[in-house]
Amino acid sequence: MQPDLFSTTLTVSQLTFRIRRLLEDNPELQDVWVTGEISNLSRPASGHIYFTLKDKNASLKCVMWKTDAMRTRPNLQEGAAVEVHGKIAVYEPQGQYQLIANLIRAKGEGALFQEFLRLKSMLEAEGLFDPERKREIPIFPQTIGIVTSATGAALRDMLNTIRRRQPLVRVILAPSPVQGVEAPPALVNAIQSLNKQNPDVILLARGGGSIEDLWAFNDEHVVRAVAASQTPVISGVGHETDFTLCDFAADLRAPTPTAAAELATQTTLDDLKANLTFHSSRLTDLISGLLADHQASVSALAARLKYVSPERRIQSEYQHIDELSRRAISALTHRIQLQSARVDGISKRLGALNPAGVLARGYAIITRKADGKVVSKVTQAQGEMNVRVSDGEFEVKKD
Repeated sequence: MQPDLFSTTLTVSQLTFRIRRLLEDNPELQDVWVTGEISNLSRPASGHIYFTLKDKNASLKCVMWKTDAMRTRPNLQEGAAVEVHGKIAVYEPQGQYQLIANLIRAKGEGALFQEFLRLKSMLEAEGLFDPERKREIPIFPQTIGIVTSATGAALRDMLNTIRRRQPLVRVILAPSPVQGVEAPPALVNAIQSLNKQNPDVILLARGGGSIEDLWAFNDEHVVRAVAASQTPVISGVGHETDFTLCDFAADLRAPTPTAAAELATQTTLDDLKANLTFHSSRLTDLISGLLADHQASVSALAARLKYVSPERRIQSEYQHIDELSRRAISALTHRIQLQSARVDGISKRLGALNPAGVLARGYAIITRKADGKVVSKVTQAQGEMNVRVSDGEFEVKKD
């Protein structure tokens, strides 16, 4: 077939753009899961991830931008079988189509995730994840139980954290495998064993990994053992982006094993020292205040006691006696003066009425000798009479 010499001729860019529109406008290609093996993995300084997804018959260029790459576990490696979700796009400068990935999971995680959702729904319906069941983590535990692998880095990190923050705390280790078919029953036994030893809190922890690595902590029996624990449980399984069913059943979820140890030791030794210093200072202030108050009270009572004491009463009575004596003497003196003046007045009056005084002024008293009566009238004068003057008496006779 001969080409039409008059048909429209497209530039490479125009054709690439049309192909891009065809691919990116197809909804089936904008929400697709693709499975294969990783090859040509590259992590440049930009933070983006570039790799090729291939199987035995074909390959597909893939890119994951930094924002999505930050939410992806860092254990991507060459040859890993994965399932990648994303959308098909065209990289126009090279005229190639590629997968813009936003989620990467290990192959087989899809079925596990569905089982995860099923178990979560069932256990949640039973109330195992209810917030009302959550218990407070003790602020200052004396004994901490740990359920984890005895040889894992998680144990070392937790012990270092506990030793640094609360060196006085007692740690009980209940070692257990943390992945594989033998892990679930061992984890259940470890949790039950620690409950018999009555620690203040239990740390259930392990390091990060794929969903298969962490699956023991999604086991129904393990989750029920966590929910049934009499001791509060802190779950610190995996990394911050990892979630297991034990996280929902535990009383508190920590993003990492180290964070679980930190949450179990909320009050550090330095906090205790600072708290002790603060309360010691406050106690000293309170005691000083109380002593000052009691000292003031004692002083007031002493003053009141001194006021009502017998000595004070005697002194007061002495003073009262002295005052009464002074007033009595003053009153007596005044009365004597009054009486003296009265006596003097009476004496003067008596002196004025004294016959002797009258005689001294030239008067005389005449009495009849016969009957001794005073002669106060001429008609009474008769016979012999006595005349008394100031210096004596003499007789007279009326003829």
